Amino acid sequence: MVNKINDPAQFGRVAVVMGGSSAEREVSLDSGRNVLAALRARGIDAHAIDGIPALLDALRAGHFARVFNILHGQHGGGEDGVLQGALESLNVPYTGSGVLGSALSMDKTRSKRVWQSLGLSTPTFVALPRGSDVHAAAQRVGFPLIVKPACEGSSVGVTRVFAEKDLDAAVALAAKYPGDLLMETLIEGDELTVAILGREVLPSIHIVPKAAFYDYNAKYVAEDTQYICPGLEGVAEEELRALSLAAFDALGCAGWGRVDVMRDRNGRNWLLEVNTAPGMTSHSLVPKAAAVAGIDYQELCWRVLETSFREGA
Repeated sequence: MVNKINDPAQFGRVAVVMGGSSAEREVSLDSGRNVLAALRARGIDAHAIDGIPALLDALRAGHFARVFNILHGQHGGGEDGVLQGALESLNVPYTGSGVLGSALSMDKTRSKRVWQSLGLSTPTFVALPRGSDVHAAAQRVGFPLIVKPACEGSSVGVTRVFAEKDLDAAVALAAKYPGDLLMETLIEGDELTVAILGREVLPSIHIVPKAAFYDYNAKYVAEDTQYICPGLEGVAEEELRALSLAAFDALGCAGWGRVDVMRDRNGRNWLLEVNTAPGMTSHSLVPKAAAVAGIDYQELCWRVLETSFREGA
């Protein structure tokens, strides 16, 4: 349950933690600058902090009452449960999912195992620990397929593979990032995403990139990606939103986030991943969905910050 806050002073002094040391540092800095400006425009005493070590030093010194976490990714990215655990130990309230939801969502392989166990549809996959026989795995999954790091976001290190001759290069790219790899069936169809704010499921977005798929460039650089919101209509939209909330809850997520889904040519939805600290840049998807729902950017940031008042925080 999220408390409604009317007075900006109730938030106290807020640390907007951004940047960090993950592969998504630059996106996080962009997101953070936007969030900081929005909170300040609403009268909140908000301040930028770059990375987890600086944040923890400031918190131990008593400088902040709560944290707006807009770090992305793992290993210093603040989206993998490590930061959440540190904040819990210091009794400092923060936005978004807790330790379990953050850690589980960051690990795409374990996310998919949870969904499978609950009968929630996700593409066929094989976990690829370092040194695995990727060609044998590809025979099990079948072409076309996708190879990606199991614990990165923003489409970092992701390759669509249509033939065996291209498999080794895809694995080499994904292996540049920390952790194990993941291979899954390539679902050909429409890419959709659903944002969740508190317990409100926002309208879906159908992403139509100019290029073959929604890669890092299409997400953060290209100006020709189309966003159709809502992405579906009627019962189909209701079913997609319900699936997304079920996927979010299954991983123990809370506060806010974004669920990425593929819809195949037969109209079946397939869960890909949950982002627990989604981007908040000018190209980002949560602000686009919020706008269609009548929530402007400043109000969106305010409502995300309200999630730091959840029970027990």
